Amino acid sequence: MAYQAKNLSVLGYANGFTLWHYTTTDTAATVDTSGYFNAAVEMLRVGDFILANCATGGSPAHGIFVVASNSGGVVDLADLTAFGGTDTD
Repeated sequence: MAYQAKNLSVLGYANGFTLWHYTTTDTAATVDTSGYFNAAVEMLRVGDFILANCATGGSPAHGIFVVASNSGGVVDLADLTAFGGTDTD
């Protein structure tokens, strides 16, 4: 699958910073691929956070990506910082 604009939404905006939410059936590794968000190049800025729900159709991963670069029409994210852990109960 590829980036889908309908799955990216703004949660908050202040002082030139945007907090986003993105959900996808793609894995976190796929979303983290340089260029995945190129269609959103005009919206995403370096330092923006993207709360993400990835691999929603299989073994989900949840966490936060940071927009690491946005230059020359190419958006790149830092690796996912995962939320949660193993539920042992």
